[in-house]
Amino acid sequence: MKYYNNVLETIGNTPLIRLNRITKDIKATILAKVETTNPGNSVKDRMALKMVEDAEAQGIIKPGGTVIEGTSGNTGMGLALACISKGYKLICVLNDKQSKEKMDILRAVGAEVVVCPTAVEPDDPRSYYSVSKRLAEETPNSWYVNQYDNPSNAIAHYEQTGPEIWDQTDGKITHFVVGVGTGGTISGTGKYLKEQNPDVEILGIDTYGSVFKKYHETGIFDENEIYPYITEGIGEDILPKNVDFSVIDHFEKVTDKDAAVMTRRIAREEGIFVGNSAGSAIAGILQMKERFKEGDVVVVLFHDHGSRYVGKMFNDDWMRERGFLDEGFKSGHDLVKQHGDKNLVMCGSEELVSHAVAKMKEYKISQIPVTKNGEIVGYVDDARLYQTVMDNAEMMDAPLSSVMHEPLPVLPANATVEEISKHISKEVPAVLIDMGDGKHHIVTRHDLISAIA
Repeated sequence: MKYYNNVLETIGNTPLIRLNRITKDIKATILAKVETTNPGNSVKDRMALKMVEDAEAQGIIKPGGTVIEGTSGNTGMGLALACISKGYKLICVLNDKQSKEKMDILRAVGAEVVVCPTAVEPDDPRSYYSVSKRLAEETPNSWYVNQYDNPSNAIAHYEQTGPEIWDQTDGKITHFVVGVGTGGTISGTGKYLKEQNPDVEILGIDTYGSVFKKYHETGIFDENEIYPYITEGIGEDILPKNVDFSVIDHFEKVTDKDAAVMTRRIAREEGIFVGNSAGSAIAGILQMKERFKEGDVVVVLFHDHGSRYVGKMFNDDWMRERGFLDEGFKSGHDLVKQHGDKNLVMCGSEELVSHAVAKMKEYKISQIPVTKNGEIVGYVDDARLYQTVMDNAEMMDAPLSSVMHEPLPVLPANATVEEISKHISKEVPAVLIDMGDGKHHIVTRHDLISAIA
């Protein structure tokens, strides 16, 4: 009989898969190290088990103890598998930008999940770094893993990931590309590969809002580089000890949008269902394609499984809300598709200001065309009504004809986005699109922003 004694024995020996479509314009061979075949569906299983086993060997964690860690989700899953097999409790501290799927999965495997705000400084008591440390101090017989500074993180990849890649490529690897978060994967793997061949280039993928790239190039930790971003598992607002900058040859920054769009393309064009950091890595490779020549062997590591992002990158509504979907807007007709099933909200010229205010509140809109005898004769907007009422509260009972603007421009449904944009300005917040069937729809600045994002 052939079987494993427990789930932990199935960690590692993940496949190397050639990419054929997305990277077809790159002369080099691009191979994906797909870590989703680990039992926890991510590369983090490797270092999670290593950190726990090293803590046991050092006597840091005792039987029946509690493991506590701040995580973007994947390390937590790896720790959960180790804790289940070894009989420890687990508390995972996440920030609120992580996907709901990650939180639900952690709860499903018995972890207690604590959620913290993302947009706070690392030393803020509400940050997931601070909360993790505080919980470890307050919880008896507990161990704070601290994957950012725990050397076992990088050692796991030096001992496992690096040797696997070297063996699978028969030593022909020329470039290793991977997203950088805690730094363990790139530093451990990179160190091993450079020991085998110092000419192997180690390329880190960073994100906008993270400090890595500038620090690597200048030695300056620039707080102005730090701001909230959407991409998960890549980038930091701190400098983890596990990031060995001497091993890394270059950092490439990738936008949230490019990462999200590429994540979907990997699934649709290569049939590999992986997460957000994989999208970042491939987008980065395409940005760096001039670095790669014919005969090169480029290995890119795919961190985790796409199932953890079905409510985010793989959800059209989520992508649309952030302007990440290329909707192919070409005309007014395309723009109004977003709300074409809704009738245009209008008011009569003799209706009261209070009526327009009520409709704006009810429908959550900022402009309302004003009609008289079936014709559009003007419009009112929230700015004009607000100022009117603030200056004189009695104006709530005034007719709209006394406060309305000149009518909004009316354009045909086949007017291009460029033509429409020429009519919208600081003074004119929207245009009306004549659908040719007696109906009109409004196109606002917000609609145009959605079209060009």
